[in-house]
Amino acid sequence: MTLRSAAAATLAAMTLAACATTPGPVEVTRFVASEASDRLGQGSIFVESAEGMEADSLSAAPYKSAVAEELRRLGYSESERGSASQIATVSIERYVMTAEGRRSPVSVGVGGSTGTYGSGVGVGLGINLGGGQRDQVGTQLAVTIRDAATSQNLWEGRADFRVADNSPLAQSQANAQTVAAALFSEFPGNNGETVEIEVSE
Repeated sequence: MTLRSAAAATLAAMTLAACATTPGPVEVTRFVASEASDRLGQGSIFVESAEGMEADSLSAAPYKSAVAEELRRLGYSESERGSASQIATVSIERYVMTAEGRRSPVSVGVGGSTGTYGSGVGVGLGINLGGGQRDQVGTQLAVTIRDAATSQNLWEGRADFRVADNSPLAQSQANAQTVAAALFSEFPGNNGETVEIEVSE
C-alpha cells in the first residue's frame, strides 16, 4: 500500500467513525385537518397519555413534559382536562436497533409495550461494550391534538429519531426535548409532508 493510499484509507476510516457518532436527523410526518390551522396554537390544552400507556409512568414523564413545553411555546395555555378546549394525546416508544440493522425484540419503551427504559431517570443503556459501529436507541413520539368537545382530530404528528447508545441525546431528558422540538418545528407544518430535522449534540 502506498503512502497516498494509506492516507486515503485512514481518512475514509475517520469519516466513517465521524458518521457513526453524528446523530441522525429526526424524521417528522404531520397531518393537518382542513380548516383547522386557525384553531391551532391557541386556547387551552390538556396533555394526556395515549391509551395503553401508564398515565403516571416515569418513562413517559420527560416526553409529556417536553410536549407540554413546546405547546406553551406555540401559544397554548395548559389547563385541567375539564376546562381544556383541546386535548393533546402523547404516545412514546423506545427501542434498540442493533449495529447489524435488526430491531431488538426486547422492548425498552412505554405505550402498548412492556418493560421500562432506565426507570425513566436517564440511565444509559450501555449496550455495545466493544469497538466498531454502535447499537442505536430509537425513539418514536406521536402526538394527536383534537377538539375537546367534538373529539375531531385537528393535528397529528410523528417523529422518529435514532442515535448511538452512548450519545448524550440517548438520555431520556435530552432525547425528549430533541424529539419534541423537532416534531413541533414550523408548526403546524404541511399536511401529509415528511421532513427531516437536523440535530446536533
